[in-house]
Amino acid sequence: MLNTEFDKYLEFPTDFPFKVVGDASDTLAEKVVLVAQRHAPGDYTPSTKASSKGSYLSVTIRVIVESKEHIETLYTEFAAIEGVRRVL
Repeated sequence: MLNTEFDKYLEFPTDFPFKVVGDASDTLAEKVVLVAQRHAPGDYTPSTKASSKGSYLSVTIRVIVESKEHIETLYTEFAAIEGVRRVL
């Protein structure tokens, strides 16, 4: 598990934004939503933005998180998606 200090700065539950940056793919946003739904079921409408050259895609999704561990789990699971380069 990650060793973060989110619990020192946030009150839970809270609406938390995740930005997932990966190789440009038609399915990246769908994969991000599937991970979010597995850990925090709900209706999600992520926003996407392609890089200037179209090589990368960023997917921003807001998730209601229940704890610091919940955030850490989501970071880890988003990072495990094939083609993902960064999770911010």
